Parts: sequence; C-alpha cells; structure tokens
Amino acid sequence: MLDVRTTAEWLEIHIPGATLIPLDELRARMNELPADEIIVIYCRTGNRSSQALDSLLKAGHSDIFSMEGGIQDWIAAGYDIEAGE
Repeated sequence: MLDVRTTAEWLEIHIPGATLIPLDELRARMNELPADEIIVIYCRTGNRSSQALDSLLKAGHSDIFSMEGGIQDWIAAGYDIEAGE
C-alpha cells in the first residue's frame, strides 16, 4: 500500500503497513518502490492516487493500481486504520 497524501494527513490517519511518499515527492523517490511487487496507491478520495498511477506507469512500473474512493471508502467499509507514525 502506497499513501500519496501529505505527511500531515498520514499522521492523522493511514492504513496499517502502508508506505508514505507524498505525491509531490513521488518522482524523486520512485526508486524506493519495489519493482517486483503489486502496489496499491491510495489518497483521500482517489484523485492523487490516479495521478501517481499515471506517473508510475509512464516510468515503467507495472502491477500498480489506484484504490478507488481512497481512504475515505476504506474507512466507510470498516477496514483497519491507525494514527501517528
């Protein structure tokens, strides 16, 4: 799970086990992402994760998906969340 929201949003709430790389840092930090694993990208509602998906696909990554509805839909579905680092 890749969270592309801001650090402040991350500290407020995020999906357990997710990695934070804010969208505005993604291009510079793409090398931190595993090339051989499935990556699900999320943000608050799905807009930023769609942008991140496009950037990563253009950079040659595959097996990458944008979570529709973002963390808001995740919470609404009753899945686990956590706060802080």
